[in-house]
Amino acid sequence: MSQPTLWRRAHLATCDAAMSVIEQGALVTRAGHIEWVGAESTLPEALKRDPQLEVHDLGGAWVTPGLIDCHTHLVFAGTRSGEYAQRLRGASYSQIARNGGGILATMRAVRAASEQQLLDASAPRLKALLSEGVTTVEIKSGYGLTLADEGKMLRVARALEREFPVTVQTTLLAAHAVPPEFQGRPDAYIDAIATRWLPELHAQQLVDAVDVFCESVGFTLEQSQRLFEAAQRLGLPVKIHAEQLSRTGATRMAAQRGALSCDHLEHATAEDARALATAGSTAVLLPIAFYCLADSGKPPVEALREAGVGMAIATDCNPGSSPGTSLLLAMSMATRLFGLTTEEALAGVTRHAAHALGMQALRGELAVGRAADFVIWNVQSIDELGYWVGFNPRRTVVHAGRVVQ
Repeated sequence: MSQPTLWRRAHLATCDAAMSVIEQGALVTRAGHIEWVGAESTLPEALKRDPQLEVHDLGGAWVTPGLIDCHTHLVFAGTRSGEYAQRLRGASYSQIARNGGGILATMRAVRAASEQQLLDASAPRLKALLSEGVTTVEIKSGYGLTLADEGKMLRVARALEREFPVTVQTTLLAAHAVPPEFQGRPDAYIDAIATRWLPELHAQQLVDAVDVFCESVGFTLEQSQRLFEAAQRLGLPVKIHAEQLSRTGATRMAAQRGALSCDHLEHATAEDARALATAGSTAVLLPIAFYCLADSGKPPVEALREAGVGMAIATDCNPGSSPGTSLLLAMSMATRLFGLTTEEALAGVTRHAAHALGMQALRGELAVGRAADFVIWNVQSIDELGYWVGFNPRRTVVHAGRVVQ
């Protein structure tokens, strides 16, 4: 059995369902997991007397679970800063996409890049997230739009997990846009993904989940459902980009299919919120994209609250609609732009984000049996995590029981 480590004299924000705080708390970690957590005064004598016990005195610092960025498109090449300038002059996201920009612009850059070039381009973005206490990140494909190039993106995501102290969940988002080879034939493209690409990439152990962009510039409800069925036949969980640019009904369809999450939701309704609650699906809010697209509609936060839907927050890091690598900024934006409380924002990047990835049994809370992923903060109050803009109060990051930052 590996050496135990005691992390003592801490304020523990456990991020459990009650958002409990343990004053004068302590953690014991061993073999990458939390073995004991509670008030330090109740620490078992057997642990105290363990001759191998390593002790870290945290001096009363606040500790949270490691942060989880549950929706990113982190692996890409190039930028789309010119499109941002076009939007500032009045062009819409949909107009730019229909004129050959948007996702297809990044597709061309990704296809031209080698795996090493993609890795080199993506690593600084991941480092930025890790510097703020992110210990788990989801990375989507969706900018290759061929079997070879989607596989290339997913292999880079796996390589990032090997090279950095982070847990990565990979998501196949080949149904992000219709590529030039299938122009005018979206049904044939969905068939190619469902019958060939997905089984091949799954067999290569590159896919942890499947996503689809259900939108007027993406894919229809029927096409999205067909891809869901293919994923679920392979035992893969599903999620969806839903109600971002328009009202599509994607949220209710995905909820009926037991989706892990429905993401964006700017045009969702109270009825959608109730469907999510019934299914136990998570609503993933992406305030940086909302800000960058200057959208006027907001996710139905009050309806989500009333229905009891878990609300996660993520960066949506991507080159087009959300060029952001700060989960702390996303938390701040969620409080100011969407009206979340500071407690809701913290739960949104811990417990609810873990649920959005199907990882709630291992991550997102300070609890016995969970992964020993946590962050020690230089703050006087946990409210500061949704308060600072452009300042990083992270002190120490622990991933799998090891200090990594």
